[in-house]
Amino acid sequence: MPEYQPGYEPAREYEKAMRPEDITRLFVERSNAGDAAGVAELYAPDAVLAYPPGRVTVGREAIRELWEKVLANRPRFEPEESLPTLVNGDIALTSTPPRDGAGARAQVVRRQPDGSWLRVIDQPEFVRPGA
Repeated sequence: MPEYQPGYEPAREYEKAMRPEDITRLFVERSNAGDAAGVAELYAPDAVLAYPPGRVTVGREAIRELWEKVLANRPRFEPEESLPTLVNGDIALTSTPPRDGAGARAQVVRRQPDGSWLRVIDQPEFVRPGA
């Protein structure tokens, strides 16, 4: 067993998304728990997130930092029913209609070598023109 080192925290083992649709459920669970690191683990290291509105956040570390700020306000997320997932090999498109009816949410996810899925592109707040 490795010797304990002050300041070192072993990486937490998170449940993996074994289906593209699992990512939405895991996102809600981790966000509601205030777990920004857990949310970031749902993204590929080079992922692109279109958030905050009008800006782009690139990379897992930047996404973790963003979610730390967002989750500090303790927002509550409700599960949203997934629309049918489109899969083409190791790439899939997932989407959900927000409960408030304000546009749609869409994500491109990629299958990993271990069979799990991670987000590579996330458009969480696509608003219809004129909405």
